[in-house]
Amino acid sequence: MPGRHIDMKKIREVLRLRYGQGSSVHDIASACTLSTSTVHEYLYRSEAAGLRWPLPEEATDEDLERTLFPPRRRKGEPERPLPDFARFRSELSRKGVTLKLLWQEYARENPDGYGYSRLADLYKEWERSRTLACFNATTVEKSCS
Repeated sequence: MPGRHIDMKKIREVLRLRYGQGSSVHDIASACTLSTSTVHEYLYRSEAAGLRWPLPEEATDEDLERTLFPPRRRKGEPERPLPDFARFRSELSRKGVTLKLLWQEYARENPDGYGYSRLADLYKEWERSRTLACFNATTVEKSCS
């Protein structure tokens, strides 16, 4: 959110109301004079970062901002880490495991990694290329199943 002042007190209040008191997004938006979409974004970012209420006492506003709004990668900087898509495929075959759940684990381990929608696109591309490689092979290998 470049160019915008982000009030960390409001974000702390959003987290307190949601995780500390179980308030609805609508009630939080009203209480904090924020739009519901902004409240959703703050909650989404906090979940991706693994934040819950109460925040650690030593967490400063700067720490919170860095955690929720990491700097964007600039041209020439190294690529973001890719997850092990083969492991993703294996995990997704288990009951109750979703791509979003796997992404949340990835995001906790890689705070500067890909956002959910981009990672989902990359996973679909990986699956598609894998499927095409298996289809084009003269003999279908066991690893293609």
